[in-house]
Amino acid sequence: MIEANDITVEELETKAAELGVNLPIEQTAVWAGYQATIDGRTPWGAVELTQGGSTIALVSLIDYETHGYHYLRSNHAPVWAVEPCEELEGQAIDALAAHVHAKDKRQKFMRISIKAELASTTPVLSGIPYDHTVVIDVTGGDEEILSRMKPRGRRDVRKALRESPVTCADETELASKSFEEYYDVMRETGERDGFTPAPCSDYEDMIRILGPEHCRVYAGRLDGRVVTWSLVTINGTRAVRYYGASRNETMRQHVTDKLVYFECCDLGANQGCLDYDMMAIGSEFSPKLMGLNEFKTKFTKQVAEVAPDRDVPIHGLFYKALVTAKKLRDR
Repeated sequence: MIEANDITVEELETKAAELGVNLPIEQTAVWAGYQATIDGRTPWGAVELTQGGSTIALVSLIDYETHGYHYLRSNHAPVWAVEPCEELEGQAIDALAAHVHAKDKRQKFMRISIKAELASTTPVLSGIPYDHTVVIDVTGGDEEILSRMKPRGRRDVRKALRESPVTCADETELASKSFEEYYDVMRETGERDGFTPAPCSDYEDMIRILGPEHCRVYAGRLDGRVVTWSLVTINGTRAVRYYGASRNETMRQHVTDKLVYFECCDLGANQGCLDYDMMAIGSEFSPKLMGLNEFKTKFTKQVAEVAPDRDVPIHGLFYKALVTAKKLRDR
């Protein structure tokens, strides 16, 4: 039998350390503090799932309030202490859902990362989940990092190093003082790619609250002007390229290839990282993301499977009503 017990996020971090588990940044106390600054989001707490007295999974949850109702979200969790089979994953999710329902009747559903397509889950109501990503090994120094890329990746990076006119640097300190210059590039990227970026203050809060230990900003400049940048989160030995943006006019000059390679080298040499997650590529599960594959997959010969986000209805009738409303809106 699987039991679900409330713990603090700080206790979750301690238990993960004892188990030798490297937590995603979204499962940490510092992330919960950042989420608390965003309208409509409140840290809900953390849960330890145990079986026979042993920890099998950990999960930190954020309460999202939207359109007058509440749901819980947990990015890249449950974090497993054991490799779950489909049956164990199903039992754990059921135990977590029952625990949430007993504790907080407001919650209509959970959105969490679940590998198996369980009967208790549904596709997410909103967002684009993914089940594959690119993780770059950043150990061994500059040449080793380059040698592990696909031939196309090595060719593009070498060409960028020879010909790209940008100067790359870690600009975390500069970006923490003002993010406006970088945000202007994000606005241009959003117009090109068809999305609306979050307010500039969200990025500023993220950099300030996570701090330089957990958040770095890298940028490429041309004639002193930012033309490409990445916002990178770090927890333990893993870095994640959380956001990135680039100017239209320099896209064909391999400026982002040069920047990503610079980031890999710096993260491995100076930030204590072992790997760098480029976050999300397309697949049969998420065909809308296929446009990301050409750029991201050239930096490594392998792709990694991850558990995609799925919804777990807690109030079934209410959730069905949300699905119906979404279908009507989509029409």
